[in-house]
Amino acid sequence: MSQEQNFDVSTWWNGVSFDGKELFTLNDDGRLVIHAGEPGKERTIAEITAENSATVISTLGEKYYQMQARLAEVAAEWAATADKLKMAEKVAWLRNMLGTTAALGNLDKLLAETEPWQEAINARTEENYAAKLKLAEQAEALADSTEWKEATNAFKELTEQWKHAGHTDKHRGDKLWARIEAARTKFYDRKKQHHDDQEKDMLQNLDLKLDLVEQAEALASSSEWKKTADTFHRLTNEWKTIGHTLSKKNEELWQRFITAKSAFFDRKREHTAVIQQEQEVNITAKTALVEKAEALKDSTEWNNTALAYAALMEEWKKTGRVNGEKGEELWGRFLAAQDQFFNAKKQHAAGVKNMHEQNYDAKMKLLERAEQIKNSNHWGETTGEMNDLLDEWKKIGPVAREHSNRIWEQFLAARKHFFARKDANRDQRKQHAEVQKHVRTEQAKEMVGRLLRDIQEEEDKLADFKEALNNITPGKKAAELKEHLEKLLVEGEQKLRRLREKYDAVHNEYGRKQAKEVAETTGEEPETNEPE
Repeated sequence: MSQEQNFDVSTWWNGVSFDGKELFTLNDDGRLVIHAGEPGKERTIAEITAENSATVISTLGEKYYQMQARLAEVAAEWAATADKLKMAEKVAWLRNMLGTTAALGNLDKLLAETEPWQEAINARTEENYAAKLKLAEQAEALADSTEWKEATNAFKELTEQWKHAGHTDKHRGDKLWARIEAARTKFYDRKKQHHDDQEKDMLQNLDLKLDLVEQAEALASSSEWKKTADTFHRLTNEWKTIGHTLSKKNEELWQRFITAKSAFFDRKREHTAVIQQEQEVNITAKTALVEKAEALKDSTEWNNTALAYAALMEEWKKTGRVNGEKGEELWGRFLAAQDQFFNAKKQHAAGVKNMHEQNYDAKMKLLERAEQIKNSNHWGETTGEMNDLLDEWKKIGPVAREHSNRIWEQFLAARKHFFARKDANRDQRKQHAEVQKHVRTEQAKEMVGRLLRDIQEEEDKLADFKEALNNITPGKKAAELKEHLEKLLVEGEQKLRRLREKYDAVHNEYGRKQAKEVAETTGEEPETNEPE
């Protein structure tokens, strides 16, 4: 009969045990069905046959452990992430995987661990939606405003607030943005119509130039030299593209614009003069930093050197700028040295990770063996194997920090479980031996007493026989009586000798046992009185 003909799926399934088994059903046709995930849904995850049963269970079990590990990774990332909405896609992906993955284990339990994350994401999404809804309502309130400049600025501010209001679901977010767009369009259409009615070109140009003047005056005290200079050039070009406005206002705005622009460029020239004087000092300082960085690029002291590069970068930031080609050259050398070191560090980390994974696999095999034998009753053999497993564990290198303590504690727990059972067994046997020893001692005492009584009785009989022998009355039967008494004396002496020999043997054995007990109690060797 073939293996497949002997294979009974129900019997086999009854012999399989794992957490969450109640979520699975094995049909008579060998289909393994899971009921985890979305309520009311079920799905077939495997077809069980005699040939593949062990492989399927092992593979699906390993897949469950992989899902556990992935859940732990996401949990760690969740704990380390301040903005939980950044985790939304990852959490959704993980929950989908838990609801669709073919794995053998309590997937509902894993899915339940993600519920608080999803609830937190939903709550934050709703908060963001409420904030954006408020912005949409504000925009709609502004749509009919006649305070043109204030409302314009309000719409700009409202748009900036929208950018920083956080993520919400796309469908509702698009609807809210459409409301804002509609309100803004309505407002600007009204504003445009107003300008048309009120010499719109002149007033619009006035607004535009006033805006440029305000920007220029805001930049007059800036120290972002290159960025602000570019901005002034852009503002000047924009000014030229704007048409005329009221002549009196036009001259006034132009003077304000030129005054702000001149103030900035006068400060910039003064700053440039100071910078030129500092260039040589900065070149010397940055060259020294570059040389230090290049001296470290081949280092294998990964942590210390990484800290050293961070310190050098801080020093670089504190050192004044070096403009032009020299500055680019020094910065290029610094980055090249730093990149060489960190690329090597990255490759080293990859090697360490691979080593950690190999060590983890090796230690997991030792842990699995310790778990297998921790309930063994072969005390001597298992003690040796447990110690061999520990020696082998110590020879294996480190594993990743997130696994190290856990598997070591599990390994120790298996050892402690076995040795605790071994100690309990030894104590039980010792107590039994103590009881047996006491029984044997009492039996020896009783036998010694009985032998002493038998010896005394025989000695009394012999005394009576001797006395009777000495006091025989002469007569016909005197000779017969004498012969009988002498025979009794011989037999009595033989029996007395045997009793005394037995007494001596029992007494000596009892004495040796007592001495041994004393030695076991005091830790001293007993005195022996054995014949030479």
